[in-house]
Amino acid sequence: MNKKKAVNGLLIGLSVLLVAGMAYQFTPNVGSLFNRQEGTPVIRVNGDAVTSEQLESARRGSALLADEPGSVLSDDAKVYLVSQAIERQAILGSVKDIQVSRADVNAEVQKVRESNQLTDNKAWTDALQSNGLTDAGFRTQVRQQLAYQRKTDELRKAVPAPTDAELRAYYDLNKTKYQAEPQIVGRQIVVSDKAKAQALLTQARGGADFAELARANSTENGDRGGALAPLDGTQPRPVLKAALPTAVGEAAFALTSGGLTDVIESGGKFYIVKVEKFVPGQPKTFEQAKTDLVAAVRQQKQDAALERWADEQRKNAKVEYVDPAWKIENPTVASVAGQNIPYSDVVAQVMNNQQIAGLVGQLPPEQLPELLNKTFKPQVVQQLIQGYAAPNIARKLGLSLSGSRQDIAQQLAAYGARDVKVSDADVQAYYRQNIAQYEVPASATLDEASFRDKNQAAAFRTDWNGQGDFVAAASKAGGTVSERGQVSPAPDQTTGEVPPLTAAAFGQNLRSVGEGSLTPVVQVGERYSVGYVRDLVRPTTRPLSEVSDEIRQNLLSSKQAETGQAFLDKQVSALNPKDNLEQVLAAQAKRVAASAPKTETPKTETPNTGTTESPKTTTTESAPATGTTTEEAPAKP
Repeated sequence: MNKKKAVNGLLIGLSVLLVAGMAYQFTPNVGSLFNRQEGTPVIRVNGDAVTSEQLESARRGSALLADEPGSVLSDDAKVYLVSQAIERQAILGSVKDIQVSRADVNAEVQKVRESNQLTDNKAWTDALQSNGLTDAGFRTQVRQQLAYQRKTDELRKAVPAPTDAELRAYYDLNKTKYQAEPQIVGRQIVVSDKAKAQALLTQARGGADFAELARANSTENGDRGGALAPLDGTQPRPVLKAALPTAVGEAAFALTSGGLTDVIESGGKFYIVKVEKFVPGQPKTFEQAKTDLVAAVRQQKQDAALERWADEQRKNAKVEYVDPAWKIENPTVASVAGQNIPYSDVVAQVMNNQQIAGLVGQLPPEQLPELLNKTFKPQVVQQLIQGYAAPNIARKLGLSLSGSRQDIAQQLAAYGARDVKVSDADVQAYYRQNIAQYEVPASATLDEASFRDKNQAAAFRTDWNGQGDFVAAASKAGGTVSERGQVSPAPDQTTGEVPPLTAAAFGQNLRSVGEGSLTPVVQVGERYSVGYVRDLVRPTTRPLSEVSDEIRQNLLSSKQAETGQAFLDKQVSALNPKDNLEQVLAAQAKRVAASAPKTETPKTETPNTGTTESPKTTTTESAPATGTTTEEAPAKP
């Protein structure tokens, strides 16, 4: 194990504070932001220092944060780093008076050392030093984390139990989460030989009594006619998917209209299942789901309590910029219902988005800011406005919703879509308009036996009965065998036609042998070929009866999302929110441009004089920081 990487991962984990269901997660390696305890203070939060070494270490540790100074991304990175440092320091400062014993810290450190194979003192010291820490510094971080955990545990315990109104509101909006599992009524045949299973399947498809076939042949449950569960009188009882091997269960439960599965191999056995009845999962009643409802709503209320507490710490934090160079511009990017949303909230979501992180290095540097400013940031601002507005809207509508701001926003959307229905006509129309996606293409596995003489090929096709190996039999008959693998009746890209042997594999004149079929003799160039076809699937279209439930669910989800979002947008609009993003970005661009180093213009020669003129240039120098600047952290009500 790479011990440095293991400890670094642990340190990052210790630097992540889970607040209100939302992780203060730092982009890769930003956990190291808080590793180094010593250095030059540049910011004080309620008197506690954040050092330049901490901030610079974090900036260097991430490609997304390490953009060149003087760019919009660099300015965003600074806003992110400083605002996150302030928030973290405010939260940790609020719990520093909580008592954590030395024994508790020692026990936690010992767990860390053992889990990372660092019980050797030198290995432990080396691992810490490689991350800029001492043993004492690491123990300080552990003590802080334990204090934080105790505070959040205390806040969770203080949350009142969910009320009946809260439980019922949550149940009404989340019934699909509380479904009884689907079941099937059916029978199975289990044998140890694949050929025998195929023969039994052929008989079953031909109309033979499945229960009698099971009674005579199945190695499991044969005494009850293959019933999947004990009989209730003369009929099998329903069973859950878990009663069957995984692959068998998947195939059987896909037959929502009943029917026979193909032969399915699992654990060295071969299964055929006849589904006599599919029993869809039904919503649980309120009483049946109550235990789960209590747990879910309690968690949401705890998340809300932690969110309020964290907001309070940020709002009341006294921030002093010891070095004005680290002072950030964090304007109000939007406001709604009397609440101001700071720009740092938007930047945090940008920096924590894995898709955005993946674009770094893929896009030219000049394109990424434009993509963020025109596409991603506007979406984030609207989501934040909805989140901040959600509790106000819920109160206005008299809804007993609980949870964090985003939890309540999601529940409001569900409330707005609660009456959405999908009709049979909707399902039929969708099926007709999208019939192509329900077409099952033809496919087969094809081997070719090629002969110089047509009569040789014809004799082999007549004589071989499928016993033994195709390659050996064809070679013995004078043929040359080639494995074509999986083929489909698609035209060749060069000729525009389906190759003749492939076309024959999907034709109607196949001769059944063993586990497959033989094609007619086909001339291929100057030779004559016979194809051995297995796993043949002819082109079909899945009937509406087979896919209607799938279509209905997809349509319902789509309509609910659209209707719910429209409802939420309307409710938010009634609160007259103000979106300042364009102005904030324009001011940022102007500020960044003004702070960028000026380029010196090259000297030019004055015409007709032979003299050299030095154009006036503007240069900027970094003046030493003097004095301190004090302000409150951006408020997050």
